[in-house]
Amino acid sequence: MAIVAEDKMYPMTEEGKEKLEAELEDLKMVQRPKVIERIKIARSYGDLSENSEYESAKDEQSMLETRISTVERMLQYAQIIDNDGTDKDEITVGKKVTFQELPDEDPEEYTIVGAAEADPMAGKISNDSPIAKGLLGHRVGENVTFPTPGGDMTVKVISVD
Repeated sequence: MAIVAEDKMYPMTEEGKEKLEAELEDLKMVQRPKVIERIKIARSYGDLSENSEYESAKDEQSMLETRISTVERMLQYAQIIDNDGTDKDEITVGKKVTFQELPDEDPEEYTIVGAAEADPMAGKISNDSPIAKGLLGHRVGENVTFPTPGGDMTVKVISVD
């Protein structure tokens, strides 16, 4: 019986894909050799059963290899976002959205991206987030109500770029 690989698609912008490719290159060509060297040095200290440097380096290697696998999978199943055929006023993945929480909050601006490139501190929210899920498919001028962990949120869409 064959094992079927996860076929989850990872929507991302071309910029997001390029960042992941650069990260993968760094992980494989820079970080991996550094960790291997740390393991080699720690091994030279002798008894591995009581060698905290060795354990630390092995833990780091495990996390590094996990990240490499994750990035490779994301790139393998990358789905580049193309908004050429969408209405310029429609909220889709890859677009910047400005909205105002009603009744009277300050406007907020986010770019909706795939989970692989989400960075809320940089104004990039995942298409899987409650706000993005609530906004996707709506248009400039609409009032939209959607559920969030803190309760229902109602916003007015001000602009889409």
